[in-house]
Amino acid sequence: MTEKRYGEWVAVRRQGPGDGIAELVLDRPRAMNAVSTGLARAIGAACADLSADGTVRVVVLTSTAERAFCVGADLKERNALTDAELAAQRPVARAAYGGVLALPVPAVAAVHGFALGGGCELALSCDLIVADETAVLGLPEVTVGVIPGGGGTQLLPRRVGAARAAELIFTGRRVAAAEARDLGLIDRLTPEGRDRAEALSLAARIAANSPVGVRAAKRALRTGWGRDLATGLEVEDAAWRTAAFSADRAEGVAAFNEKRDPVWPPVP
Repeated sequence: MTEKRYGEWVAVRRQGPGDGIAELVLDRPRAMNAVSTGLARAIGAACADLSADGTVRVVVLTSTAERAFCVGADLKERNALTDAELAAQRPVARAAYGGVLALPVPAVAAVHGFALGGGCELALSCDLIVADETAVLGLPEVTVGVIPGGGGTQLLPRRVGAARAAELIFTGRRVAAAEARDLGLIDRLTPEGRDRAEALSLAARIAANSPVGVRAAKRALRTGWGRDLATGLEVEDAAWRTAAFSADRAEGVAAFNEKRDPVWPPVP
């Protein structure tokens, strides 16, 4: 396994370059991964590198904290900031959440314990969320005088619908794992302690598929959602052309006809 550190609190781990899976690790356990300026800057930098790495096929976002995935903004740091300092910090915070959201490959969040505020928004920025039975999710920002500012007001309704998102955001209430599954807030619910293993297993299944095809499918899903049908179909057609005239399509069809596993070429 290789590991690259980004500042003190973020790491990217790879089991091997051939499996295509990169684990983006939140590693500030004493603060339950509270998102400070330093942590946010490290997340943004790691995501920029992951986005530029053609060997990465899937990113799994995990946490080393026992009791939490991420508890959201570092309110101790936030309390010490002047208005001017808070305004200056805002682009750094946006780059962290936006960096996860903009990953060109599928991202899977492995959630246990608390995923609140910005922690919930980091999970929402991923394409899929795997959570264990200890998970508690929520966007409590209105209880401390702000609003979800890491994409929560836009990403939550895309998962659970506008009315349910409004109720969760306006009340700021916390949602336990079983209800989160029923609402569609999480995609897979696992026994306690199995979130990371299940997320990595799901990532391996995704990584076995055409890298060009999966990237194109993600782009179509992300950019076509919410548009009128005709526009969405044009987005899909553009993504289809990217995959259909690629070396991946030639290899995939050849492997199917030859009854063997495909050997995908490197992403150009």
